[in-house]
Amino acid sequence: MPLRQIRFTIDDTPPPRLDKALARDVPEEAALSRTRLGRLIADGAVRVDGDVLTDPKARIEAGAVVTISVEEAQDSHILPEEIPLEVVFEDQDLIVVNKPAGMVVHPAPGTPSGTLVNALLAHCGDALSGVGGMKRPGIVHRIDKETSGLLVVAKSDAAHHGLAAQFEAHTVERYYQALVYGVPDANDPRLRGVKGTNFEPGNILKITTHLARHKTDRQRQAVLFQGGRHAVTRARTVERFGVPPVLALMECWLETGRTHQIRVHLAHAGHGLVGDPTYGGRRKLPTKALAPEAAAAVLAFPRQALHAAVLGFRHPVTGEDVRFEAALPQDMTDLLAILARPLS
Repeated sequence: MPLRQIRFTIDDTPPPRLDKALARDVPEEAALSRTRLGRLIADGAVRVDGDVLTDPKARIEAGAVVTISVEEAQDSHILPEEIPLEVVFEDQDLIVVNKPAGMVVHPAPGTPSGTLVNALLAHCGDALSGVGGMKRPGIVHRIDKETSGLLVVAKSDAAHHGLAAQFEAHTVERYYQALVYGVPDANDPRLRGVKGTNFEPGNILKITTHLARHKTDRQRQAVLFQGGRHAVTRARTVERFGVPPVLALMECWLETGRTHQIRVHLAHAGHGLVGDPTYGGRRKLPTKALAPEAAAAVLAFPRQALHAAVLGFRHPVTGEDVRFEAALPQDMTDLLAILARPLS
């Protein structure tokens, strides 16, 4: 794979660690984040005065000449496809799209085409992020196939690094809307007994666990309290449905962003998502709590009722704080309208 050489000199009074000194002095146009620089150091791609340094804590002096070898982007094997996209925002560095339910973000075994990446390759042409040595749109986060809503994609390497750093630091604002079974409430004694759950002021449900791939079902995530990755979800009830209430529209926001996080966390709390075949299932509802057509619509809903409604972050190139919203898709809007009808 072809390499490009980035060469520069360490300025006066450098930080004591190699990784910090490189992050301070590497040319901005190189678009190398501290995380990426750390990987390059570990891979032996960094030379200081001709010597390879692989210890990020190594000392470095002012005037030292640094050479970093970085893989050039290669053309992707993924083919562009003319698939309509709902573009919410676009400039030369990034694009924000409202992904429909049913669309996979990136090709994988079983879904080699028809994905968001295929559509972006057609839409963006040659304006693609080359991060990681592969010329492709800069996917920095994903949402599940059957989840609708907002996704930001990097078009430049600088945007890719800047966005990835914000997701890694958990500073990206992400709000979801979810229709769940039951109504979480701070007065529910059952919830007080569920490990990892508690309520914050304003009846905000907070779920704190670790998550990891399930030991026997590789398509699922499992809740753990040792091992795995730290995960925090907060949720509040927006609207209740049924007499007595048996369903709730929840607003959920993420402190971390793990695979299936909202779905598995709410299921752990006993409030799985309507239509979720993996965690929520098809629960039997009390016969008199909802009108028959409403109960039937809930049972027939074909996907997890989850929508990525709000996405906010600092533009990685301009530094402007930006925030985008996407209204609920038609299938969820129709379901909520049926649920809101009064019992006859």
